Amino acid sequence: MPEKNIHNSDHKVPHHPEVSVVIPLLNEESSIEELATEISNALEGVTYEIIFVDDGSTDGSWETIEELFRNRQEIKGVRLRRNYGKSDALQAGFEEANGIYVVTMDADLQDDPNEIPAMLEILKSGKDLVSGWKRVRHDPVTKTIPSRFFNAVTRWTTGIKLHDFNCGLKAYKREVTDSIYLYGEMHRYVPLLAKWKGFDAIAEKEVKHHPRKYGKTKFGISRFLNGFLDLLTLLFVNRYMQRPMHFFGLIGVFFILIGSVISGYLAWLKIFFGEPLGDRPLLFLGILMILVGVQFFSIGFLGEMINKGQVERQKPSIAKKIGL
Repeated sequence: MPEKNIHNSDHKVPHHPEVSVVIPLLNEESSIEELATEISNALEGVTYEIIFVDDGSTDGSWETIEELFRNRQEIKGVRLRRNYGKSDALQAGFEEANGIYVVTMDADLQDDPNEIPAMLEILKSGKDLVSGWKRVRHDPVTKTIPSRFFNAVTRWTTGIKLHDFNCGLKAYKREVTDSIYLYGEMHRYVPLLAKWKGFDAIAEKEVKHHPRKYGKTKFGISRFLNGFLDLLTLLFVNRYMQRPMHFFGLIGVFFILIGSVISGYLAWLKIFFGEPLGDRPLLFLGILMILVGVQFFSIGFLGEMINKGQVERQKPSIAKKIGL
C-alpha cells in the first residue's frame, strides 16, 4: 500500500474548503489509506476535506480512519453505530460537509479520483450536478446486466437521460446536497431528487472504472429490488404527497361508479321484470365494488389528515466523530 503523503501533511484545511469528498464505506480497511493518498494527489492545489463515513464496519476500518486523522488535517470521519445503508451514510456525510462543492465516491478504489478535477470544472461552468458514467465496467455480468436494466427503467420513468444512475462518483454544488434528504436506497435517485428541488442543470461525464482491488462487493439482488420499490415511492410521494385524496379518491370513484352501475342494472331488472336477485353473483360484485370504493375514499381522507401533521425523520445514530 502506498505510503507517500501520509505522515506530517502540511495541507491546511480552511473552515470552508473548496471541495468536500464524502466516502461511505463498509469493511474497506485495506483500501482507505490508498484511496486517501490518491485523492490528495488528484486534488493538489485545491483546498479540500475527505470525510469517511463508516457505516457500521466490523473490521479495522474505523481504526484506520483514526490513524489517518492523527497524521493528516484534511481527514475527517463519522462512525455510525450500526449498518444503516449507503443512503444514510451519504446523508450523514452531507450534513458534515463544509465544501463549496461536494464529491461522492465509493471506497473500494474502483472510482478514479483523477476524474474529480474535470467534474469540478463542469460544475463551475454552471451545472448543478455531474454524474459519472462507467461506460466500461470491470464488474461481473451478474452485476452489470441488472444494472443496465435498472438504468433503462429509471431513465424511462423519470425522464432523466443518464446512462448510469448507480455510479458512486458524482459531484454537486453544495446547495444540492443541502436541499435533499437520503434514506433507503435513495442514493440512486439523487439526480431525480435534485431535479424536483429545481436543480435541473444535470450533466454526465464518462469516468474510468477500475477492477476491485481488495475485499468483495456488497452487491446483492435485493439492492435492486429495494431500489425499484424506492423509485415507486419517490414517484408516488412527489405527485400525491400533498394531495393523497387525488390518488385514492380517484380509485374510490372508479370502484363506486362500477358498483353503482351494476346495482342500477340489477335494480332495473328487479323493478321492470321482477327477476330475483338473491342468487345472482353480480349482486355481490356490485356491493363489493361499492365497499372497496368507500374504503379507498377513507384511505384518502386519512392520508389528508396525516399529511397535516409532521413526521420526524429517523436519522442514523452516530457513535463517534473526528475532526468535525
